[in-house]
Amino acid sequence: MSALSFHKYEGLGNDFVVVEAKREDVVSPALARQLCDRRFGVGGDGVLLVLPPSTAGAAARMRVVNADGSIPEMCGNGLRCAALHVARATSTQHGELAFDTDAGLKPCVVDDGSRRGLVTVDMGAVRAGAKVALDLDGDVWELQLADAGNPHAITTRATTRAVIDVVGPRIAMHPRFPTGTNVEFATFRDGEVDLVVWERGVGVTHACGTGACATVAVGVAQGALERGREITVHLPGGDLVVLMRADDHTIMRGPARHVFSGSVDLP
Repeated sequence: MSALSFHKYEGLGNDFVVVEAKREDVVSPALARQLCDRRFGVGGDGVLLVLPPSTAGAAARMRVVNADGSIPEMCGNGLRCAALHVARATSTQHGELAFDTDAGLKPCVVDDGSRRGLVTVDMGAVRAGAKVALDLDGDVWELQLADAGNPHAITTRATTRAVIDVVGPRIAMHPRFPTGTNVEFATFRDGEVDLVVWERGVGVTHACGTGACATVAVGVAQGALERGREITVHLPGGDLVVLMRADDHTIMRGPARHVFSGSVDLP
């Protein structure tokens, strides 16, 4: 029996099992499901593989495996956790690190002056897309799509957590979205955002970095939020700060924290 070393991190309660590896196949979809199981495994919303970089100048490459074994293109909270982990491994208390991801190269700035590091990420261009209406057995949901390196569908319809638990997965896996989508339930008020996210492959999470950025892009497109201004996004696990520049590049800032490290026996 062999053992796998890991590090547990969280970003506003969105938690991950971080594994340093040379190859992507070190953690299979089945193993990711096992590791993320909150009763029989380590527990987490996903596994973050920290791999050798594929781009000159990058510090590392991040590969995400969701709790259900699926592979998303990008994870904003996960990237903050991976950046903090690599910064500490290289004794970079304050500085810039770039990461290869399945959504492109992402520059990060780490400010690790406390137990909970603060990481700023240039998420690249985040753009609002088409408006769609989905009929769920006669209940029509108005959504606006957005691309944050991964797909999002944002609704501003007032709702409850009980409704989100039912509607979230139905929208996420609707035939309109062949590869699935993340679903944001947003309220725009006084230039800020209250947000709950149903993450594709995970379910409702305490926070979602790409979801916060996608929602700000939609808020700017709808005239509810101001471009060029820092927007506070209130999530169940805490706040993220998002700024959308004139060129659609979106800057996200928020905390990340190392929880514990350990090893787990593999069958």
